[in-house]
Amino acid sequence: MNILLRPRAAIAAAMLLAFAASPAIAAPNEAQQEANRKAVLAFYEKGLNQKDADAALAYVGDRYVQHNPGASDGPDGFRKFIAFLREKFPNSHSEIKRSFVDGDYVILHVHAVREPGTRGNAIVDIFKLENGKIVEHWDVVQPVPETPANNNTMF
Repeated sequence: MNILLRPRAAIAAAMLLAFAASPAIAAPNEAQQEANRKAVLAFYEKGLNQKDADAALAYVGDRYVQHNPGASDGPDGFRKFIAFLREKFPNSHSEIKRSFVDGDYVILHVHAVREPGTRGNAIVDIFKLENGKIVEHWDVVQPVPETPANNNTMF
C-alpha cells in the first residue's frame, strides 16, 4: 500500500468505528420520542375523552394541519370537532389499545365508541410533532362489524 494512503485508510477506519459505535447518531432521541408519545396521549385524553378542547390544544403547535377530509385545519377546527362530540355524543369514549413512536410521528390504535353499548370504530391516528407539539394529524376509521369474516378481534 502506498505510504500516503495508510494514514488516510487509518483515519477512515477510525471514523467508521466511531460512527458505528455512536447510538446517538444511529437512533433518534429516545427521551424526545417518549415525550412525544406522552403529549399525544394527553392530547387524546383531554380532547376526545374529557372533551376539553382548550386543555388538549396546549399540546398543539402554532399550526395544526388536519388531513381528515371531514375536519377543518387549526385550533378552531379542533374546537368545532370537540363541540360536536360534546353535543351529539357526550358519552363517547376512546380507548387507546397501543401506541407507536417513530421519531416525530406518534401512531395510535384506538377503539372509539360514540354510543355506549355499540361496537364502535377501529381507528389508526397518526400525529406529527415539531418541538414536542402536535402539528399534523391523519386518521383511518373502520367500523367494527357485527359479523366478522374471522374470529380475530380488530384490537
